[in-house]
Amino acid sequence: MLSKHSFSPALIDIADQTLFFKSFFRNSFKKGFEWNEFLRQAYVTGYRSIGIIALTGFILGFVLTLQSLPTMKQFGAVSFIPGMVSISVIREIGPVIVGLMCAGKISSSMGAELGSMNVTEQIDAMVVSGANPMQYLVVTRILACIVMVPLLTVFADVIALLGGFVSSNLEGSISARLYFYKSTSVLEFSDIIPSLIKTILFGFAIGFVGCYKGFHSNRGTESVGLAANSAVVTASVWIIVIDAIVVQITNVFVYK
Repeated sequence: MLSKHSFSPALIDIADQTLFFKSFFRNSFKKGFEWNEFLRQAYVTGYRSIGIIALTGFILGFVLTLQSLPTMKQFGAVSFIPGMVSISVIREIGPVIVGLMCAGKISSSMGAELGSMNVTEQIDAMVVSGANPMQYLVVTRILACIVMVPLLTVFADVIALLGGFVSSNLEGSISARLYFYKSTSVLEFSDIIPSLIKTILFGFAIGFVGCYKGFHSNRGTESVGLAANSAVVTASVWIIVIDAIVVQITNVFVYK
């Protein structure tokens, strides 16, 4: 039987995350917001991720269309493929895939960077010099993720539709105007807003986990790698959990 002490590390970690979130929330509304650092983090988080996100989105739409063609041909429903790809990508697949890609690229980078700063005592030096490391390092990074992950998702969705268009023209011929009309005409307000809310939560989870793991890395160079690895795994799990929760809420209140 598990003793009561076996749960103490997990409970301590939950308490630390709660305090970390409280500190983030409190510092988000303090005067002296670091706009320059926020813009720099938005550039690092968003612009430098465009390449991998574009490639992921294109392959996603291309493969999804290619795999759907044989089945849809059997039922004579090839004309429904653009709408099917559009709904699948925008409502579910796009946000989750982009979130997982960002977790691997962004959250790990934040965990390693802040972990390295923690190991080399740069964060302690900021505190001694009178700076606010929570406001400068954490708030800017989390808010940058909250803003940029939804934008990256929208960008990936558009590129996925482009990939679907290219795939559709491998065995047939459909004009770009007709394809994108069929892709967008099936979309409703209830398809877009829940996905947008989902990506905002994904962005928060990615930034929060990366910063938390970096700030709470143990002393020693080995902890930097552990912080980066733990950030990826934890952020990915949170993305899947958030997706499941949002889907259930959406099914109850939107698609009922």
